[in-house]
Amino acid sequence: MKKMIVGLLFMAALLSACEKQGRDEGMNRFVSDLMGKMTIEEKIGQLNLITPGGGIPTGSVVSTDVEEKIKAGNVGGIFGIYGPEKLRQAQKMAVEESRLGIPMLFGADVIHGYKTTYPIPLGLSASWDMDLIERTARMAAKEATADGIFWNFSPMVDISRDPRWGRVAEGAGEDAWLGSEIAKAMVHGYQGEDLTSPVTMMATVKHFALYGAPEGGRDYNRVDMSRYNMFNYYLPPFKAAIDAGVGSIMTSFNDVDGIPASGNRWLLTDLLRNKWGFRGFVVSDYTSVNEMIDHGMGDLQAVSALSLNAGLDMDMVGEGFLTTLKKSLEEGKVREADIDKACRRVLEAKYKLGLFDDPYRYFNDERPAIDILSAENRSLAREAATKSFVLLKNEKQVLPLQKQGTIALIGPLANDRNNMLGTWAPTGDPQLAVPIFEGMMNAPGRQAKILYAKGANISDDPEYAAKINVFGPRIMIDERSPEMMLREALSVATQADVVVAVVGEATEMSGESSSRSDITIPEPQKKLIRALKATGKPLVLVVMGGRPLAMEEEHELADAILFVWHPGVEAGNAIADVLFGAYNPSGELTMTFPRNVGQIPVYYNHRNTGRPNPGDTFQKFRSNYLDVPNSPLYPFGYGLSYTTFEYANLTLNSSQMAASGEISVSVEVTNSGQFDGEEVVQLYVRDMVASVTRPLRELKGFQKVFIEKGATRKVTFTIKPGDLAFYNYDLEFVAEPGEFQVFVGGHSTAELTGEFELLP
Repeated sequence: MKKMIVGLLFMAALLSACEKQGRDEGMNRFVSDLMGKMTIEEKIGQLNLITPGGGIPTGSVVSTDVEEKIKAGNVGGIFGIYGPEKLRQAQKMAVEESRLGIPMLFGADVIHGYKTTYPIPLGLSASWDMDLIERTARMAAKEATADGIFWNFSPMVDISRDPRWGRVAEGAGEDAWLGSEIAKAMVHGYQGEDLTSPVTMMATVKHFALYGAPEGGRDYNRVDMSRYNMFNYYLPPFKAAIDAGVGSIMTSFNDVDGIPASGNRWLLTDLLRNKWGFRGFVVSDYTSVNEMIDHGMGDLQAVSALSLNAGLDMDMVGEGFLTTLKKSLEEGKVREADIDKACRRVLEAKYKLGLFDDPYRYFNDERPAIDILSAENRSLAREAATKSFVLLKNEKQVLPLQKQGTIALIGPLANDRNNMLGTWAPTGDPQLAVPIFEGMMNAPGRQAKILYAKGANISDDPEYAAKINVFGPRIMIDERSPEMMLREALSVATQADVVVAVVGEATEMSGESSSRSDITIPEPQKKLIRALKATGKPLVLVVMGGRPLAMEEEHELADAILFVWHPGVEAGNAIADVLFGAYNPSGELTMTFPRNVGQIPVYYNHRNTGRPNPGDTFQKFRSNYLDVPNSPLYPFGYGLSYTTFEYANLTLNSSQMAASGEISVSVEVTNSGQFDGEEVVQLYVRDMVASVTRPLRELKGFQKVFIEKGATRKVTFTIKPGDLAFYNYDLEFVAEPGEFQVFVGGHSTAELTGEFELLP
């Protein structure tokens, strides 16, 4: 029977390979035939991605003469518009009024939901729930395709160790292993099993590469990094997305080894295509080709030629390809063979999406009303939000709240629809979001009286507010004085049994072009928190943010802290679910929270120095600070629950692992508290002696498990040699024989440990 099953599996794999080969041959014949009919101008036109403006704001430059360019065959794709009717009209121009009738791609930034917005990606990553993450991506694809969008500029997989950088909100945090798992889940969610299906969309992994490590945490800034760090910490999620079949890749704004990514041949050809075998197409980020002029790489013709020669296939908005490549070809600065390669890759993407069979397959006028903002979608957004929240503190079991008595709900974000969706939600409508006050009032079974006061502005600085309010009102400065608002808040607080203060960042205080040198909660809100603490009432902080915040003072003042990121369209309902105990929080941090900005960069998988400090007690001539401990405020993987979990009986099934073998690591986890709950059981590994310095520990596995109160569950991990491999000094991916230590627990500082040896 076993031989029969193996044989059937082999036959199925063989048939699948044959079918794929047949599809590839068919695609190659079709594209070659089409390209044989194309002029050089039409080939270059396929490399041109434009935005007509007046739609979704993504940058400061918009394209001109759009209709004329489409009819002339000078447009390969469009983004920034949506809706079946509009996109059908645009596609009709390309298909019926251009010479060869080549359909266009229609793209958008669908970062964390389309119309139904779920938590920002950093928040969603805190769920540690790959099935949930894949389901949210699938829901986003279904909604976006209902509106005619079938090419997505997501997922963003940039690893970052610097919370000053605002775009940490769009990624999965600081860890390459977890980031790789999330990258795969999102690609599978967007693309599904069939890219020709009208409910799937082509994914774009971005930003290639190293964009998450800018100097000073300042967006678009320089990046300077060793190849060792690149390959071990910043590149793995891109490779994971490629292995998952991602259709396209977007370049980054920064330089890599002194050459901007959009014109970096080592990055786009030597590594991406020759080493990793990527077969999709590469698109630049917004005008990143043109921006190489400011990098000092030459004029528009020079940087456009540099990009094409490096392996870039499509130019987003800048139109350097469209306006200069023919001249460069005539002058011998580019080859027609390279233009053909780029054109072929774009046409192949259109073929894989089924556009040549039916260029209008995504334009169904009935779908938006059925597939967008449905009750099912909002329910998923609510589930995703509840699972993203991280309980950072809960003294004396202040949470969950009682559903009786009087609750003071205070703070500038407590009743504010405009800041629920989070950054990079251009297709979402803030007015459809559920604010926290409304969600608390909606809570089933609530008998508690809820009193509300704003208490403070997010910021009192009108100049700062103007920077944040570019895409709409996010920081609204009240007509009342700060003193008057504070008095009202204190009056409300004195009438309550418990105070819930909702504080933190406005939506656009994080995200693109939203770097902060000071990542503390703004001072007006700090004053409010201090005053509320002075009332003597139990104080719960619900903190919104798109990044880790430095909250050392708030940690000391509050009795409980629930970090909710920016939760999306169902924000208020999800927060009420957790505050009142309908859902026991299970989120755990995917990025370290520093004590203050001076600790940055601070991350869990750091390498040792020759003079390590063994703890937080200051020692002269050791690697430490005079004014703050080395340890962060909250470590990677940290998150509390309304219940408690105890770890015991860590066992390894062997003390040695063969070079082609594996080891099982088991631990018993007991729910010793009063609530059923979920725990993220995390496995870390340390390579004790290696040819290069290695991290003190690295995440190599996790399982999110549900355990009823009083119950014990055995959790088992399997470690294989590949899990121990790393890129050495020569950038060889190797697992070196020797001693290894494993750690298992609820966060990255887990103390339960065991040892084994990897044999030669």
